[in-house]
Amino acid sequence: MKKIEAIIRKTKFEEVKEALLNSDIDWFEYHPVNGIGQSRQERVYRGVQYSTDNIERMKITIVCREMFVDSTIKVILKVAHTGEVGDGRIFLSDMIDVWSIRTGESGDTVLRDKK
Repeated sequence: MKKIEAIIRKTKFEEVKEALLNSDIDWFEYHPVNGIGQSRQERVYRGVQYSTDNIERMKITIVCREMFVDSTIKVILKVAHTGEVGDGRIFLSDMIDVWSIRTGESGDTVLRDKK
């Protein structure tokens, strides 16, 4: 099992969410996150000066079987891409085990198969 964590632009979140659901990812977690990137400069928008130090993004977390990792990452890379600095990052890590609280079962069979 693997855990995929993607930090993407807030403006791309709805597109990525729909693409993941259409690719049969049946559950994922998401929440807003803030970070500091390499590009730190002052910008002016409608006469108001603001700093780009604080970058608002969405973080998506998916736990899946290894056979679904490549296709899931490809979906995120394709849909979240704008080609501009700040598109985000994808992190992949190993998951040791998973348990179903309802049944007490453990192992990757607890994760639902794709439809």
